[in-house]
Amino acid sequence: MEKSNDSSEYGFILVGFSDRPKLEMVLFIVNFTLYSVAVLGNSAIILVCILDSRLHTPMYFFLANLSFLDLCFSTSCVPQMLVNLWGPDKTISYAGCVVQLFSFLSVGGVECLLLAVMAYDRYAAVCRPLYYTVIMHPQLCLRLVAVAWGSGLVNAIVMSPLTMTLSRCGQRRVNHFLCEMPALIKMACVDARAVEMLGFTFAILIVLLPLTLILVSYGYIAAAVLRIKSAAGRRKAFNTCSSHLTVVSLFYGSIIYMYMQPGNSSSQDQGKFLTLFYNLVTPMLNPLIYTLRNKEVKGALKKVLGRQQ
Repeated sequence: MEKSNDSSEYGFILVGFSDRPKLEMVLFIVNFTLYSVAVLGNSAIILVCILDSRLHTPMYFFLANLSFLDLCFSTSCVPQMLVNLWGPDKTISYAGCVVQLFSFLSVGGVECLLLAVMAYDRYAAVCRPLYYTVIMHPQLCLRLVAVAWGSGLVNAIVMSPLTMTLSRCGQRRVNHFLCEMPALIKMACVDARAVEMLGFTFAILIVLLPLTLILVSYGYIAAAVLRIKSAAGRRKAFNTCSSHLTVVSLFYGSIIYMYMQPGNSSSQDQGKFLTLFYNLVTPMLNPLIYTLRNKEVKGALKKVLGRQQ
């Protein structure tokens, strides 16, 4: 990065919601509450998936990974955001900004792919029930998770340096509450279209391609469910997939709006609140969605908490 940027020496200023001081304290209370619920909920999911032998299946292995990703996703920026909301200091070091951007890009990419893996798992469970244990064997589950993590890391390894090395002509004010790629690209004082288009290409591979696989999987699932004659069987199949579909809708809806627009044409305020949604609200809702709709997880939680033998 050019010395004129001064950001490597002095870091960045996260403007966030500082133009609305009355809103900041409300956001601090709301975000602290949501973050606490997200940490407790996702930690509980991971704990029960490890401790309860009945949950040592592919579905819950992927669910535990999703909860771990949600923890990483929120923790990558929420603590820094809470510090900035609490007081007048809105700064973040250059190294902190790099770590935040890298974590955000990698974990976000992994989660997109992991949701596709979970859709394939549901396809195997509903459409190929007799061969499910053969198809979703432990080695395949580990490989699928490894591919998801590897792809997310490649996205971050490529896009983070390109984004951070854009010349900003000394500008340090990030019109966001975290070091997110669209906000950092908008600060550039040089032509950043090449970086934007590369980011758009990665978004197609990491966002749209997995989403297509999810939709194809659920197309087969829907056809299989319609062939089930008993109402109880259809209801069981629906309950098996509804939690995952809800999570996919929440996560992908906001991600696509943010990252699938050439030139990042969404407004700054829209970007801030959408980032809050998929970085904080979705990780908080995921454990509730899976717990409220899943008898096995609820039973495991009760067992871990000592409410049943």
